[in-house]
Amino acid sequence: MMAYNRKALYMGNQIDHGRDYDWGKVSREYARYRDIYPTEFYARILNKGLCLRGQKALDVGTGTGVLPRNLYEYGAEWTGIDPSEPQIQQAIRLSEGKKIRYEVMSAEDMSFADHSFDVITACQCYWYFDHEKTSRTFYRVLKPGGHLVLLVMSWLSYEDPIAAESERIVQRYNPEWTGGGEREHPIQLPSCYEDQFEVSGSETFRLMVPFTRDTWNGRMKACRGVGASLSEPLLKEWEAEHMNFLKESAPESFDVLHYGAILDLKRK
Repeated sequence: MMAYNRKALYMGNQIDHGRDYDWGKVSREYARYRDIYPTEFYARILNKGLCLRGQKALDVGTGTGVLPRNLYEYGAEWTGIDPSEPQIQQAIRLSEGKKIRYEVMSAEDMSFADHSFDVITACQCYWYFDHEKTSRTFYRVLKPGGHLVLLVMSWLSYEDPIAAESERIVQRYNPEWTGGGEREHPIQLPSCYEDQFEVSGSETFRLMVPFTRDTWNGRMKACRGVGASLSEPLLKEWEAEHMNFLKESAPESFDVLHYGAILDLKRK
């Protein structure tokens, strides 16, 4: 099974201090609980004139195909790649009836022909990349004037009390996890992209994302620091504690404050 670069460095920070994780362990939960982006999130991509009919779009680190599945109706011809075979299997299952091509493939070693795509999207995954390699690969497979769109949506635990306590519970079971403590900020461009791409647009925005106790627990379970890395005994202990917190402290339905960010790069 292929995996993300567990030793990845993004802007000088090592993912989970090098601790192993495997998205294949949590693909079922990922498929069930991580299709949560609000309509506004997708609208901001479409309003840029991207991922529309007549364009060929590649979603890198597609996971269970959330982006291609939700943007499919707008007419782009979609391909999704991910290094995790279980993730791709879930993407194929969830995309039944849609003409979306999925392949097990890493962003660093894409086998597509030169100038294959009008748009490349990378949602919730760009920090795993070896950017020295992907900057060249993205440039190669994009058409001249094509767009590379980096996206993220993250809860804001400094301002949302439910997210804050959920993070604290994760960190008790996985102190190596570096996925918490996010603050609203623009996506930073690694310098290796500057020769091949120019910034076409950058924005951040706030979103209220609805959950129930069950779906928020599932969202947390389907994160890197929990389902993708904890052993089965620890996972059961984490889930018991997390659900107990939610039953005692959260209403049955609630919103969690998130922020979204988009960095739109145009190929020179």
